[in-house]
Amino acid sequence: MPLTIRHENLRDALPSTVELLKRRRASDIADGYIDGYVELNWLEWNGGSLRLTDTGHNICRQVALQPE
Repeated sequence: MPLTIRHENLRDALPSTVELLKRRRASDIADGYIDGYVELNWLEWNGGSLRLTDTGHNICRQVALQPE
């Protein structure tokens, strides 16, 4: 199944989103992206904080392995 442009944008931005979360800069994540990540099960809410799911880890790994 081909990825939608929105899905591709979310996938490509996931590593930088994870970095923003690590630096506690969630307010710098683009509007609507958090909802998209949660819907795709790449991020989940945990005690008021967002964390990467196993699926999210796998997506980050795939993005890192892609040639530029």
